[in-house]
Amino acid sequence: MTDPATNRLSPDEVRTLFLFEALTQEQLRVLSEQGTVETRAAGTPVYLEGEPATCFFVLLSGAVALRRRVHGDDVEVSRTEQRGVYGGAMQAFVVGLDQVYQNSMHAITDVEVFQLPAEVFGTAMREWFPMAVHLLEGLFFGMRNQQALVGERQRLLALGSLSAGLTHELNNPAAAAVRATSSLRDRVAGMRHKLAMIADGRLDGRQLHDLVELQDKAVKRAAEAAPMSAMQTADAEDALADWLEEQDIVGGWDLAATLVAGGVDAEWLTKVATYTGPENIDPVVRWLAYTIDTEQLMREIEDAVTRISGLVAAAKQYSQLDRAPYQTVDVHELLDATLTMLAAKIPTGVRVVREYDRSLPAIPAYAAELNQVWTNLIDNALSAMGAEGTLTVHTGREDECLLVDIVDTGPGIPDEVRPRIFEPFFTTKPVGEGTGLGLDISYRIVVTKHHGDIRVDSQPGHTVFRVVLPIEPDQ
Repeated sequence: MTDPATNRLSPDEVRTLFLFEALTQEQLRVLSEQGTVETRAAGTPVYLEGEPATCFFVLLSGAVALRRRVHGDDVEVSRTEQRGVYGGAMQAFVVGLDQVYQNSMHAITDVEVFQLPAEVFGTAMREWFPMAVHLLEGLFFGMRNQQALVGERQRLLALGSLSAGLTHELNNPAAAAVRATSSLRDRVAGMRHKLAMIADGRLDGRQLHDLVELQDKAVKRAAEAAPMSAMQTADAEDALADWLEEQDIVGGWDLAATLVAGGVDAEWLTKVATYTGPENIDPVVRWLAYTIDTEQLMREIEDAVTRISGLVAAAKQYSQLDRAPYQTVDVHELLDATLTMLAAKIPTGVRVVREYDRSLPAIPAYAAELNQVWTNLIDNALSAMGAEGTLTVHTGREDECLLVDIVDTGPGIPDEVRPRIFEPFFTTKPVGEGTGLGLDISYRIVVTKHHGDIRVDSQPGHTVFRVVLPIEPDQ
C-alpha cells in the first residue's frame, strides 16, 4: 500500500509493477525513494504533448488515454486501464535529445500514477543497463532517420504518381476543349461570311426573320437529335447527300454528316427552301450546317469543361485541403474520389465494379486519412492483379459499423505471409517497389485513429481487405 505519510511506494510495491519486477532490491529502493504517487481527476491531463518532459509515469489504477496532436486536432491513439503501463519521459536515457513529451496522457477516470523525475529515470537506465541503452539509442536514431527518409520518399512517389494520373486525366478534356475552340472559331467566321452573302440583298426582311427562326429550330433539333445506329446514320447521310446533290450544292457529302448529326433530313430542308427560294438554298444550307456544327462544338466544350471541373472536384475531395480534418463524410464520395485519382493507374484489362449501399449513413472520420487507406488498398489490389482482373469496391453494414471491402481477383496472399502483412517495412513486392509502410499506415489509421478494424481474407482469385468503421464516434 502507498505510505500516506510520504506518498511513496515501498520497494516491494514497486516490484509489483511489471516494468520493475526484475530489478535488484537496491534498485527498487532507489526508485521507491525518488518516486512519488500522484492522483489525477477524471478529465484532466497527466501530461501534455510538447511540454518539457520532466517525469516518467506508471499507471497504478484507473483508465488513461494517449493522444497525439495532428493538424490542430487531438487524436486518441490508445486507451487502457492496465496496471503498470507507462508513458511520459520515455526517452530520458537519450543524451542530447530535446526532451519534450511526444504525446499527451489524459485521465479518463480518476487515476493514480507512480511518478519518477526524468533525470532519475534517465540516470538509472544509463547506469543500470548501459548496453541496452546503447542498443536503444542506435535503434531510436536509426529508425527515426530511416522512417524519415522512407516516408519522405514514399510521399514523393505517391504525390508524383497521383499528379501524373491527374495530369493525364485533365489533358484529354483540356485538349478536346482547345480543339473544339479552334474549330468553333472557324465555324463562326464561316457563319459571318455566309450571313453576309445571304443578307446582301437576296433576302428581304421577312425572309431574314424566317431564317433566324429556322436557325433556332436547327439548334433545337440538334439538341434533341435522337441517337442512331451506325447503319441508320449511314442510310440517313446517303439520302440527305442525294437530296443536296439534286439541289446542285457542292460538297453535299461533307455537309450531310454534320446535318444528320444535328437531326436534319431532306424533308426538313425542303421546307427551308420554301422560305428562302431555290436560288438561295446553297448558302442557307451551309449557314445552317455551320449553326449545327457550332452547337455541337459548344456542347463538346461544355462536356470537356464539365469533365475538368469534375476532376478538380475529385482532387479536392481526395486531398480534403479545404476541409476540416475531422468531419462527417459519405464514404462513397471518398471512394469515388480515390478511384478517380487512381484512374490512370488502372490497366485497361482491369474492370472496376462499384457495389455501394447508398442507404449507409455519413460517419465522423478523418477523411483525408481514409483516402490514404483506400489508396493503399486499391494500389495493392491493382499490383496483385497485374494487367487483367476485376477490382470490386463494396460497402455495407454490420450491426453499428460500416464496412468497406476492397476485393481483387489476384493470386492471393500465401498463408505464411498473411500474419505479417501489417508489420512496418514488411512487403511482398520486389526490392525497390514497395516500402512496406502502406498497410502499417492503413492499420494505424483505421484501428488507432478511428477505433475500427481492418481484416483480410485471401484465397487464389479472391482477396478481400475489409475495413470496419464505427458509425458513431463513441462505439
